[in-house]
Amino acid sequence: MLIQDAEFGEVIVRKNAFAKHVRFSVSPSGRLQMSVPSSTSEFLAKRLLKTNRSLIREKIPLSDPKTQRARDAKKRLLMKQARDYLPYRLDYFAKLYGYQYDKCRLSHAATRWGSCSSNRTISLNIGLMQVPEILRDYVIIHELAHLNHMDHSAAFWAEVASHDPKYKEHRNKLKQFSPGV
Repeated sequence: MLIQDAEFGEVIVRKNAFAKHVRFSVSPSGRLQMSVPSSTSEFLAKRLLKTNRSLIREKIPLSDPKTQRARDAKKRLLMKQARDYLPYRLDYFAKLYGYQYDKCRLSHAATRWGSCSSNRTISLNIGLMQVPEILRDYVIIHELAHLNHMDHSAAFWAEVASHDPKYKEHRNKLKQFSPGV
């Protein structure tokens, strides 16, 4: 549930069946987040927010609501760009090198550029749209190689190297960027 607040912007309310008390924290997006018992109504959540306002100001380092909105707009733009580009690039390399995956998923994970699941789903981070194309290609090749090797064994790296001989350089350059949006 989301609550609009004049001071804190969008407040994320997470209902938790195991919670006995209200807990305030900062979400990964910088918003105020409330963890509340699952029986908590929106009215009660707003009331709890109002009564704890000074404590929240004092104890919790929050982003400015304008920063949150700017981040949301950037995320929407990157998602559109990623949707228009990454699945087609993944398909290009899969066909070029003879890989078969079942599904392509776009994410905005804070710590991963991509992943490959055992059910052959390749996830690519929308943050890839902020890095040079050669580094995007490295991540795609890396994830495709996981279709044959679900680990980072010598055989895995040999397969990556067969498609991207400069993978070590690309891997190091990628560390200069953050996948989080």
